[in-house]
Amino acid sequence: MRNSCLAVALLTTVAVVCGGYTTKYDNFDVDQVLHNDRLLKRYHECLVSDSDAACTVEGKELKSVIPDALQTDCSQCNEKQKAQAEKVISFLIHNKPDLWQSLQNKYDPDGSYRKRHDAELKKLSS
Repeated sequence: MRNSCLAVALLTTVAVVCGGYTTKYDNFDVDQVLHNDRLLKRYHECLVSDSDAACTVEGKELKSVIPDALQTDCSQCNEKQKAQAEKVISFLIHNKPDLWQSLQNKYDPDGSYRKRHDAELKKLSS
């Protein structure tokens, strides 16, 4: 479950679901973004960019909480948020590995989060 926040951090489609920062996106339709290449690309560009210029309000909000969420293993995420995050990470691993890789490169350049959650990532990869 702790890897769930990594998933969220690696894609903004869940839009600020980690860290107990807000629950206003708990009912966000993740599938709508995951299955729409244009939307998915826009959220991805927001997350990997050093600028917020390409970000929606939700994207900016998520981008601002990613570092804390990763550092705390999403300790303040609720169960719905964790489930959404797992859905996102599984989708990316299986369907958009290039996006998954670039997000990992941005938010986990030394691989420390991946190492810490290796078993969970393997489970989502299968």
